[in-house]
Amino acid sequence: MFSNESPELEVEDDFERFSQVDDVFCRSFWDPEIRTDKSDLFYATYRKPLAKWRKANGFTQRDYALRNASWHVSDVFTEMYESQGRRDGFQDPLSMLREGAPQKLPPVSASEGSAEVKKVGKLFGADLVGVTEFDERWVYTERFDHLTGEAKPNDLPDGLSSVIVIGQAMDADLIQTAPSALAGAATGLGYSQDAAVLLGLAQYIRNLGYEAVPSMNDTALAIPLAIAAGLGEYGRHGLLITPEYGPRLRFGKIFTDMPLASDKPKLLGVKEFCEQCDRCAQACPAKAIPFGEPTPVALNRSGLKGVNKWSVDGEKCFSYWTKINSDCAVCVRICPWTRDYSKAWNRAWRQLAGTRLRGLMLKLDDRLGGGKRLKSGNWWSSKSPSS
Repeated sequence: MFSNESPELEVEDDFERFSQVDDVFCRSFWDPEIRTDKSDLFYATYRKPLAKWRKANGFTQRDYALRNASWHVSDVFTEMYESQGRRDGFQDPLSMLREGAPQKLPPVSASEGSAEVKKVGKLFGADLVGVTEFDERWVYTERFDHLTGEAKPNDLPDGLSSVIVIGQAMDADLIQTAPSALAGAATGLGYSQDAAVLLGLAQYIRNLGYEAVPSMNDTALAIPLAIAAGLGEYGRHGLLITPEYGPRLRFGKIFTDMPLASDKPKLLGVKEFCEQCDRCAQACPAKAIPFGEPTPVALNRSGLKGVNKWSVDGEKCFSYWTKINSDCAVCVRICPWTRDYSKAWNRAWRQLAGTRLRGLMLKLDDRLGGGKRLKSGNWWSSKSPSS
């Protein structure tokens, strides 16, 4: 069982490593059960600045214009080698790196090395940085080739010993407009910022003479690595809940052989809280988030088998995205852990939510209208966006 390393994830004896080919987004390119006219249109809306979209709050041309612009930096890297079957950041690691130094500059100690990469990562714009040991269980058995629609080897250099996990907070007010194209701008901006941070930090490590493979959605499952790196705890909605931002983050990682000290998993009381709270399951438009207890059973081929956890139905989730022509994020908005922790009251709520008073904190959040949707027009008319 995995509980000694990460108490909120339990790996069963029938655990199977995951193939990226079975990821629901990859399946939307090759699997007729997932790829439809709606899914093709869904992807097209991220590329074409059409004059008319939907007559709905949060889905105007202006909303889509912002969303698509927020993805632009990430898209530059993703589309650079599509003709070669690569999609950097989503099916393949980010590859725009220079050669590193021929000799390794050893850190004073592994602890100093970790402190160093965290400092540099935050200098480059990361909101959270954690370190964990390289764990092959979370590495994809194979990658997806965008050109052929088939599997290809998931090659990684030998000798990798650590994974640096990067967290990028998504804009709070944009998320509050979910579901909307406007909320999708928070996602795109998170990925674009993530790409810049990962490339910069990876190049720094290479300049010290070490191997560094920067990865966004490709190569390995990010959430188990983020949990092991001490960044947060797993929630009912299948997202990582952190003490700094709740579930309002995107994650990237860097695989390296640089000597680094690992962080310890962090228990916040999220599992016990989620056992009492099913707000995300009730609010999910696709009915993709489970009620009840965690289970190690994979719901479909896009699920992970043999890890006892709450598992979101990726097929239902993606199907809803194609209906609204944008990603959803209702579960992030509605989650009681999505709050502004710069405020003393919310920090007090977080502390009490991890205790036996969690039920009272949940009721209090309900009474105060937590998770209320922000109208997109109100976001546009506000004086300045949130940080």
